[in-house]
Amino acid sequence: MSSGKKTWSAALLATAVLAVTAACGSGGDDGGKVKLRFSYWGSDARQKMTEEAIKKFEAKNPGIDVEGEFSDFANYYETLSTKVAASDAPDVITLEIRGLREYADRGTLADLTGKVQTADIDPKLLGTGGIDSKQFAVPTGANVFSVVLNPALVESAGQKVPDDTKWTWKDYVDLSSKITAKGGGTVYGTQLNWNPAFLQIFAAQRGEPFYQGNKIAVTPETIVAWWQVMLDTIKAKGSPDAAKTAEVGATSVDQSLLATNTGASGMWWSNQLGAVAKASGKEMSLLRLPKAEGATTGGMFLQPAMFYTASAKSEHAAEAAKFIDFMINDAEVGGIILSDRGLPASSKVLAAVKDKLPPADQKTLQFVDSIKGELADPPAAPPKGASALEDMLKRYTEEVIFGRMAPDVAAQKFLTEANAALGG
Repeated sequence: MSSGKKTWSAALLATAVLAVTAACGSGGDDGGKVKLRFSYWGSDARQKMTEEAIKKFEAKNPGIDVEGEFSDFANYYETLSTKVAASDAPDVITLEIRGLREYADRGTLADLTGKVQTADIDPKLLGTGGIDSKQFAVPTGANVFSVVLNPALVESAGQKVPDDTKWTWKDYVDLSSKITAKGGGTVYGTQLNWNPAFLQIFAAQRGEPFYQGNKIAVTPETIVAWWQVMLDTIKAKGSPDAAKTAEVGATSVDQSLLATNTGASGMWWSNQLGAVAKASGKEMSLLRLPKAEGATTGGMFLQPAMFYTASAKSEHAAEAAKFIDFMINDAEVGGIILSDRGLPASSKVLAAVKDKLPPADQKTLQFVDSIKGELADPPAAPPKGASALEDMLKRYTEEVIFGRMAPDVAAQKFLTEANAALGG
């Protein structure tokens, strides 16, 4: 009996080992399949198109499952930071340029050099994802920070669409206030925006770079002048008051005043035109940002819309790179995502989908092509700590527009806090 029991136990153990081996496969999950986690942010529309792209990848790569980890933008970086700190980083991570150096320097990101096909990406644009001769990130596409405008609402207020080669910030405030005045309390001229790109463009018009080494190079006087545009717009009723401005500023682009047809304009990245047009059901136009009087440059620049990166600790590095390659270079994916993540970085993908782009995306392409000669080169990855600047700038902007802090005091406090975060 004892020997029989031993034989039975050995057989049971062998069966258990085989079961575990079969479940684990050769480094994969779920019956031999590799599971990749892919983090990204955005609107509901972006989530739907991304899930469609993931299904295409899985159909062509049946041994790989991709789990999308989606969130709104407001919570994205806080959630990502928590996961990275807990050694639970997704295999493929979407980042903006402002967070690239921070994640690369802490050893979070894998070097993708030679692992993703990048021959069809403009070298200057591709270079924005490189640090110290390593390609930590691949740009999804390119865009510009611009004014998005609803021509019908402008004209219904008895105004003309401005000549964006000539208009000034004073013209912007005046036009916005006139539209609001005719809106009967239901339509505002514009929605204010405190994106750092806006300040960067405004500073460039005054001859100031945004960064110098690991410090903010924008002067306090320029930041005060930037806030004054906002204060003038609110005072002239060209935009909602501070409370409403803060409320709508916390929503996604498809819930903005422009997208809900309660605002005639706003400042957004050009790749967001499609989302605004779709949400509003109205035709939209892209315009250059207004200029400071006497400015010799418009200050606008081509920027990578976002990057795909891979975790340095991923157990499935080859599969992560394969997924990134697919998202960047597959023409079918390009036909699904279109310009949502910027006009496709791959020239081959852009050529393949160019004629299939919906009207809003065609307009984005035409606009970017028309101003290319005016644009500055894509920026290099900013200093470590730059990912904190948008929330910081938002906080001080709200202090100013609510009247809780004088602009000159707020500018000095912002620069002190920002430079400390950057290590400057």
